[in-house]
Amino acid sequence: MIYNDFKELKLSALGLGCMRLPTTGKYANIDIQATKQMVAYAMEHGINYYDTAWGYHDGNSELVMGEMLADYPRQSFYLASKFPGYSKENLTRVEEIFQRQLEKCRVDYFDFYLFHSVSDGNIDGYLDRSYGVYDYLVAQKQAGRIRHLGFSTHGSLTTIKRFLDAYGKDMEFCQLQINWLDWELQQAKEKVELVSSYGIPVWVMEPVRGGTLATMREDYLARMQSYRPGVPAVEWAFRFLQSLPQVTMTLSGMSNFDQLKQNIDIYSQNKPLTADEMTTILAIASEIIQKETLHCTSCRYCTSQCPLELDIPRFIKLFNEHKYGGGGFITNPAFAKMPADKLPPACIGCQACEAVCPQEIKVSQMMKAFAGRMKK
Repeated sequence: MIYNDFKELKLSALGLGCMRLPTTGKYANIDIQATKQMVAYAMEHGINYYDTAWGYHDGNSELVMGEMLADYPRQSFYLASKFPGYSKENLTRVEEIFQRQLEKCRVDYFDFYLFHSVSDGNIDGYLDRSYGVYDYLVAQKQAGRIRHLGFSTHGSLTTIKRFLDAYGKDMEFCQLQINWLDWELQQAKEKVELVSSYGIPVWVMEPVRGGTLATMREDYLARMQSYRPGVPAVEWAFRFLQSLPQVTMTLSGMSNFDQLKQNIDIYSQNKPLTADEMTTILAIASEIIQKETLHCTSCRYCTSQCPLELDIPRFIKLFNEHKYGGGGFITNPAFAKMPADKLPPACIGCQACEAVCPQEIKVSQMMKAFAGRMKK
């Protein structure tokens, strides 16, 4: 395992993201045995950073990770969780939520704690000092119940700068969505430069965009592999991140043992891209962007808000595949086994999903278009 320096710590360059743990069906139902096997392998092979949050797996991620990590000495791992201020209803509950998180995770302190998902839609709430969120979290840091305080963001450059201008003096790290597709698409390059200008190291989330960069069109992959024969698409995604000197931590939401093993194998060595390889991969990114796909990362914030419990990320994936393939009717054999009230035509267009989407996808418009293109 590669390790990077952070203050006095040695952090594994690869961290285990706990938003996509293996399940037994529904997103909330974490597969305990499979997760236990993964955590054991991760610990044995040098991963020492574990990242969970209040809302992951509908609240169960913190519970399960608390159970898993209780088997290991507290000094053998670094645990991160987050305050869910992206939901306005939580802003008045910071003390209650923080205390409950410690209990769920079975710890007395968090090594790393974040303002979760600072975005254009919630920045005003986060900056409103009357809620007491900022003052409470800084006080917890002073009390030792938070060792290092930071924030994660999917926001615009303007939003990130507003947050940094207000709270930057107390921020020790920033978690950004960075991958070779978003380097241009979501201005990740400019965001890294902005955060770094405040002297704050960068944590990476969505390194393979929810799995979409783990596979690649054959012609694109062939262009990459002309430099590194046989290297799979997922490795290219991680080698891109190894090429960024500002990055201290890369978090991957690995949902099965094979993904974990593959990623640990990749992070046994540091092999950043050459200048020619970087030029090639970013050129491919520009070509993909021109296809105008909807850039969902399957974070599933949308499904937690959908009153009909529609599987929105799945439908976006199918819609993208359909659009990428050139149009016509959308068909899928699985639809025949799904009840009508769980299919895209059931969407009522309430836009509750859009209010929490970090990618700002117009889900209601997509669902309407999807419904219109489904084969009768």
